[in-house]
Amino acid sequence: MRIVCVPDLGDGHPAPLQPVVTPFNFVPVSAHIRALSFPIPMTIIDSFWVTGHPLGLPREPQCQELGLPELSGGGRCGLRGTATSTWIHVLWVPRPGHPPADLIRQREMKWVEMTSHWEKTMSRRYKKVKMQCRKGIPSALRARCWPLLCGAQVCQKNSPGTYQELAEAPGDPQWMETIGRDLHRQFPLHEMFVSPQGHGQQGLLQVLKAYTLYRPEQGYCQAQGPVAAVLLMYLPPEEAFWCLVQICEVYLPGYYGPHMEAVRLDAEVFMALLRRLLPRVHKHLQQVGVGPLLYLPEWFLCLFARSLPFPTVLRIWDAFLSEGAKVLFRVGLTLVRLALGTAEQRMACPGLLETLGALRAIPPAQLQEEVFMSQVHSVALSERDLQRETRVQLAQLSKSAPEPLPRPQARLPGAQAIFEAQQLAGARGSARPEVPRIVVQPPEETTPPRRKPQTRGKTFHGLLTRSRGPPMEGAPRPHRGSASFLDTRF
Repeated sequence: MRIVCVPDLGDGHPAPLQPVVTPFNFVPVSAHIRALSFPIPMTIIDSFWVTGHPLGLPREPQCQELGLPELSGGGRCGLRGTATSTWIHVLWVPRPGHPPADLIRQREMKWVEMTSHWEKTMSRRYKKVKMQCRKGIPSALRARCWPLLCGAQVCQKNSPGTYQELAEAPGDPQWMETIGRDLHRQFPLHEMFVSPQGHGQQGLLQVLKAYTLYRPEQGYCQAQGPVAAVLLMYLPPEEAFWCLVQICEVYLPGYYGPHMEAVRLDAEVFMALLRRLLPRVHKHLQQVGVGPLLYLPEWFLCLFARSLPFPTVLRIWDAFLSEGAKVLFRVGLTLVRLALGTAEQRMACPGLLETLGALRAIPPAQLQEEVFMSQVHSVALSERDLQRETRVQLAQLSKSAPEPLPRPQARLPGAQAIFEAQQLAGARGSARPEVPRIVVQPPEETTPPRRKPQTRGKTFHGLLTRSRGPPMEGAPRPHRGSASFLDTRF
């Protein structure tokens, strides 16, 4: 979206001439729009009173930061050049294909309702979460939704104080020197990362240093810089750190280690999918000698943060945190099709350099987020297809590669699998319930146990005589113990 500030004509209506396009959500936009036609649907977000320079073309050197309230995009709006003492109207101008403001408000309310009962939502209504992520998380709620989707909030809750200890600890001098050289390269035109002493570069330094201490066996990878920078644009450093941990260890394990074995495996998987879905493009890449490792690591390792327009990158991240690495393959296949999908495009790229240039020079109109993401989600690639092809390529790679092999089973396919794994781990790690003790109270009066009469080797008649009491006086009766039981008469 664009935020346009225009002076008032004096009758309460915005001036139709020379409005000023201002930066919104740290996206630099500098253009003078002449003869703006107002049939375009617009929404007046705010109005404020300013005193400044005479009406006319805005002065580029003059930049006055006006105290505007926080808007739905998460940034503050600055006015480049001012007018005479008059009202300035802040207009919300949707880009082509961008949803209107009312629809964005409805989506915000849906996300607020879902995140308020997150466990219930993920347990029973994950399909709704996935569809809302495909439509795009509202910019004002990404700071709330991203940690929930990737499971960073649970990790932070289970490890209180861990980030503070890592941030205060001294880092490895080797990694600190490398990280310090890369700080100014992360979004150098972004207002947040301009100053070396600003909170952007300092926060990025702390997050990357904390990860090298948290996983010293992996250390630091340069591709982690842009990933952590995007996270810091929306999240505090501690939440950005745990999101980075989840991306590196759950979504893309083996990507940022010293061997980067998972990148090599996914490159082979991507070429196999390309051969099945886009056979002519695959044949062209083979003929000109363009392997997947020439362009795929920049896309996958940085999560397209350095390759696509920033609004499109945010939409990719929304879907990626929801559905996992499958989204990266779909985006990559879509980019290759847009660059080399037609015969004319392939004929214009007879060599390696021309082909790589075409992959990096896709027209911006085709990368507009709504149009582009609709094509991404229409790619015929399911999670089952990706896992099957991964197993096939892993078996082939194990025969030829002496290096350590990746463990594809460690990669979880999206937010639902992460939620279920954390729920299972929480159930196993919870304290066992106390086993109740059974207490038997003894009886009040103790009676001797009744003894069973000893009848072995004795006749029934003898038992009767003994049970009646003492023997009778006189001669004893002859005992018929020798007679069998069947001869006894009653």
